[in-house]
Formats: sequence, C-alpha cells, structure tokens
Amino acid sequence: MSAVAQAKPSAGAKVGLSLVGLFVLLVAWGGGLVAALVVALALLGTPLFAIMGGASEIAWLMHRDAAYHHLRYIAPTVLDERFAGSPILVTIPLFTFVGYVMAESKTPDRIVRASSAFFGWMPGGLAIVCIVASAFFTTLTGGSGVTIVAIGGLLYPALRKQGYSDAFALGLVTTGGSLGLLLPPSLPILVYSLVAGIDFNKTFKAGLLPGVLVMVMLGVYAAYVGMREKVKLSPINGREMLAALWLLKWELLIPVIILGGLGTGLTSLDESAGLAALYTLGIEVFIYKDLSLKKDLPRLAKSSMALAGAVILILAMANALINYVIQEHIPNQVLDFMVKLGLTKTWQFLIVLNVFLLVLGMLMDGFSAILVAVPLILPFAARFTLGPFHMAMIFLLNLEIAYCCPPLGLNLFISSFRFNRPVVDLYKIVLPFAGILALALVMVSYIPYLSDVTILTDIREARETAARVNSPPREAWLLECVQEDRTNPLPCSEEDRKKWPGGQLPEPAAATPQAPAAGAESSSEPGTDSEDEELLKLMRGADAGAAPAPSAPSSEGSGEINEEELLKQMQGGGGDAG
Repeated sequence: MSAVAQAKPSAGAKVGLSLVGLFVLLVAWGGGLVAALVVALALLGTPLFAIMGGASEIAWLMHRDAAYHHLRYIAPTVLDERFAGSPILVTIPLFTFVGYVMAESKTPDRIVRASSAFFGWMPGGLAIVCIVASAFFTTLTGGSGVTIVAIGGLLYPALRKQGYSDAFALGLVTTGGSLGLLLPPSLPILVYSLVAGIDFNKTFKAGLLPGVLVMVMLGVYAAYVGMREKVKLSPINGREMLAALWLLKWELLIPVIILGGLGTGLTSLDESAGLAALYTLGIEVFIYKDLSLKKDLPRLAKSSMALAGAVILILAMANALINYVIQEHIPNQVLDFMVKLGLTKTWQFLIVLNVFLLVLGMLMDGFSAILVAVPLILPFAARFTLGPFHMAMIFLLNLEIAYCCPPLGLNLFISSFRFNRPVVDLYKIVLPFAGILALALVMVSYIPYLSDVTILTDIREARETAARVNSPPREAWLLECVQEDRTNPLPCSEEDRKKWPGGQLPEPAAATPQAPAAGAESSSEPGTDSEDEELLKLMRGADAGAAPAPSAPSSEGSGEINEEELLKQMQGGGGDAG
C-alpha cells in the first residue's frame, strides 16, 4: 500500500509538471522568451513580489522609447493617494490578525457546536453545519488553508462518525475551505475593491445574494446525500440551541461591530477593523481565556503580520506592473486580437473570461490572482458594458471554484496534507462540488440581476440626484457598468447614449430664421432676382412708383444701355430736359 500511495503522487506531479511546461511554451510562443522566463520563475516558486517587481523593471528597461529606461517609472501607481492612502492597507493586517486569533482559540469548536444545534436536525444537517461554519470562518480569515485546518479538522471525523461516506465528507471539507469569499467582510472583496477602484461597501452588498445562493445549492446537495445515505438526524433540542448560542455570543458580535459601524457611518473601514481586532483579542484572552498575552500574542502577531506584510508588498509590486500595462494599452491590444478572432458577443467573452480566471486561480493564490488579473480584464469588461459588481462576483466565484478544481487547486493540496491522502484521490471526490459551484457561476455570469439587485436602490438615488440638477447621471453610470476612465464615466445604455451623447449635456439647438410673412417682399435675401431688378431700377434713376425710362439703343443694336447714357442717368436722373 505504501508503494502505491507513493506512486500516485508522483503521477500527479508528472501531470502538473507537464501542464506547467505546456503553459510556459504557450507564453514563449505568444510573448517571447523574457515573458516565458518570468512565468517559469513564478511557477517554480519564486516570491511573487520579486516576480512582479522584476517584470516591471525589465519591461521599462526594454521599452522601445529610451526615455522610459528608468526604474522610477515603477513608482507612480505605488505612491499615489489611491494606493498609499487607501484604508484597506491598514485593514489587511488587522483582519489577518483577527483570523489568526480565532483560529488559535477554541472559536472553531464553539462555531461547530452552535451550527450543529441549529442545523443538525435537518436532512444533511451536519453537512450543512460544515457549509455554514466554513463560510463564516472564511469571511473572517480570508484563507482557505486556515479554514480547512480549523473547521475541516473538527468536522471531518464528526461527519464520518455520523455515517457520511468518506468521499462526501472529504470533498465537503475541501470545498468548504473556499466558501465565504463572496460574503462580507471578506478580505478578497476588500482587495478586489481596492484594485478595481469601486466602493467596498456596495461590493459587500452585491455579494450577499450570490454568496447565499452558493451555500443554498450546496446545502440542497448535502440534504440529498444525507437522505440517500440514510444518515441519522439529531433531535431538536431547544435547550442546547440556547446554550450553544449563548456560548458563541461574543464571537457573533464581531461581524456586528464591523458591518454595523460601516452601515451606520459611525466608523470607517480601518476603524472598524481596529475595533474588531481589539475586541477579538480581548474576548479570547480575558473572557474565554483561550490565549495568553505573554505566550500566544507575540507568536500570533508575528505570524499574522508576516502574512499581511507579504500581501501588501505584493500589492505594491502589482501596482508597479499595472502602471506599465496601462501605459502600453496591453488590454486593448488583446481585445483587438479577440475581436479579430470573432469574439464580439458578450456571452462569448464570458466563456473566455471564466476559463482564463479558472486557470489563473489554480496557478496563483487568491490575492495574487486579483492583483494580476483585475487590471487586465477591466478594459474588456468596459468594452462589453458589464457591471462593476457583476464583474466582481464573477471573479470571486471563479476563485472559489479554482481553489478546489483539479488538478492544481490549492485546497486539494492542503486537504491532501491535512488528512494524509494522495492528491490524485481528491480529484474525483471534489468533482460533484466543483460542478455545483460551476452551475452557480453560470447563473451569476448570465443573470446580472443576482449581483446588481442590492445596488439598484443606490443607482436610482444617483439618477434622482442628477435629475434634480439637470446633469448627466455620472455616479449612476459608475455603478451600472465598468468604466475605462473612472474620471470621465460614459453612458451604459443606448437610451442614455442618445440622451447624453459622449456623457455630456446635449448641445443647444441653433435658432432658426423666421419665414417671411405672406405677400411680403423677399428682396432682403441676397442673391435673389428681385434684388437685382431693384438695383437696376436705382441705377436707371427711376422713381419707386414710376415706370422705367426706355433705354436708347446702342450703336451696335444690341438693346443694352450704352455707357454714356448710363452715366447720365446715374448723375442726373434721366438726362436732358428737352
């Protein structure tokens, strides 16, 4: 058995290396040897911040214009206010610290007990407990590895003991490691909002319905499996519900502090994160007494700050690389290439986008994928008029699938290590769960209403505000569709394009001249025959009401006025008296 177990990972490693080699060859064919070298170093484990920073420097130093051969060009987007002054940079280490504190305490045990009390009596109850607990824990930690180790380690033995099959239990805890990315206050939502330049509060609202949809679909499948495998149900116990809820009451206040402060406007994002970190540390040390200030705090602070510092450093280097990508209009070049291939429909773009994000999510961790891919895909989303929050949900749901999708999903390797299973054994196990997530992705991708329904009130208010001052509803356009230039938003619908051409107020119509009254002389118009006749009369010296004097025939008999006669009429009004 040990020889077989050792042979299987080597076969999986061969498959993974073959895919990596093929991908590097494709990059070399499309982008050259330098791009292939950068990708190969990234896939071989070179630190991502070094890859991004080095790629940015190489790109500028190899620029076709010698004026750009300076390293200072990597700095503008790193030091500007949008990045350096963002509250999210403070929030990341604080939320990371909260996640580490909760994972090291007995919070996972309390979450599982409360979930079991409330959902254990339902068909597939304990499996639903795993779904709810994993999603709740991931929203606060943002790390699939922590969720699998903390929640999965507790629930996998419980699922097996209650009668669930090994394949279902292992597949569920593996998939549960990526649930919750769409629910507030998810760290990936914050990072995505920072990179995409959208309001994180509205992104939190937009993720509620898609996030709940994913959990409901998995819950229905869990109930079906529970009935199929005839799993015993726990009886409803009201006393246990109250006791478990009372024991978890302090942790339940953490999302209330964060979301309540943001929703009421009493605290900003970084202030809410600071309060949550202080509150979490206080309850775990002084109320539950699961942790010690002297023994555990230095270790947790060191570990969480190391992870947060790595994320922020990657963010900075990603912004440096984004600076080059935007400067050289690389997304537009790729889009033009896609159009030449015939990809001109929105549904075609969505298919290509989902495949691209799925592959990228398997090759990178979530934060890195956001930093690398979002600047590349936003110009495409703007060209196809996708909504900013619709785009965010598509992206984050792709990450959820990529985490548990064979052959390179991160959750597969974490579960393989945690539960001592060959990674290739997990491929077949997670396919039903990945299929459910893929179905949810199709629904979210092609039904934008699921992502935008919670934002419709904000859009309507923005339009009403603009209508009161008779100006283009630019704030509404920023919420309705992705903008290539957020400082100059453009209309999203054909109706608005006609009403606000170019996103501006329509030009006032020029005043049209009034038609002359009936019977009036039209001699005021230059170049008309009546004006010529009147001028001829004046030249002949005729009065307004008199008949014109007959002209003397010319010496050539042509019937025209000779020059002498014409001169006399101009001087004296008709020549000699006799």
